Amino acid sequence: MTKLSINCDMGEAFGIYHLGDDAAVMPYVTHANIACGFHASDPNVMWRTVRAAREHGIKVGSHPGLSDREGFGRREMKLSRSETAALVLYQTGALRAFLDAEGMAMSHIKPHGALMGMGMKYAAVAEGIADAALALNLPVITCTDSEMTRVFEARGVEYACEFYSDLDYDDEGRQIITMIHEAVAPDDAVTRVMRALTEKTAKSINGKSVPVAIDSICVHSDTPGALPLAMAVFDAVADRL
Repeated sequence: MTKLSINCDMGEAFGIYHLGDDAAVMPYVTHANIACGFHASDPNVMWRTVRAAREHGIKVGSHPGLSDREGFGRREMKLSRSETAALVLYQTGALRAFLDAEGMAMSHIKPHGALMGMGMKYAAVAEGIADAALALNLPVITCTDSEMTRVFEARGVEYACEFYSDLDYDDEGRQIITMIHEAVAPDDAVTRVMRALTEKTAKSINGKSVPVAIDSICVHSDTPGALPLAMAVFDAVADRL
C-alpha cells in the first residue's frame, strides 16, 4: 500500500446472523478485511463477501482472529509463536481459496481485535504473524510503534499502519478494543482523520495528544451509523486515495 487507503472489516456474520452492512459500505472503502471463520464468518459468508468485493472493485485481505466466537475475537488468549503463525496461515489459506475461485489476488493480512492487540504487545505473537506473512509473501495492516512494527522492520515484512476513525485511543496512543462499538458522528470521525493526517496525532480519551500513523484509515461496518460515517470519511480524503 503505497498511498492512503480505507480499510473495513467485513464478512463478520455466521449463517443467518448478520453484523454490519458490508454491501452498502463497500463503495466507500478501498480494502476489505474478510473474516475467515474463527471469530466470525463461515464458508458461504466468506464467498459471498469476496464476490461482493469483486463487484465493487476493492481489494481483499484476510482478517484472521482468535477462535472465540462468543467473545467475537476481542478477548485475549495465550498463544505461542507457532500457534499464532498456524492460526494466521490456516485462516488466510481458507480465504485464499475463495479468492482463487473468483480470479482475485490476496492483498494483505490484517489481524482482528485481540489478535491485533496481542501482536502489538507480545513479541511471540508478533513473530508468529511475521512468520505467516513472510510464508505467504503478504503485507500486514498493523499499528504504529508496536511489537509488530519492530519485528516487521527487523525481518523485512511489508506493512501499513492504520488509524481508527471510529475507535478511541488511550494515553499510550493505543486503540481501545471494546466488545461493542459505540456510535461516532461522521463529522467527528472526519475531524479525527484530518488531525491524524495533518498533525500525526490523536486526542486520547483523557484529552492527551498522542502520536499516530495513518497509512490506512479503518472504518467498521458494525459501528452504529457506519454508512454515513464511511461516506463522510471517503469524501474527506478522496483526493488522497
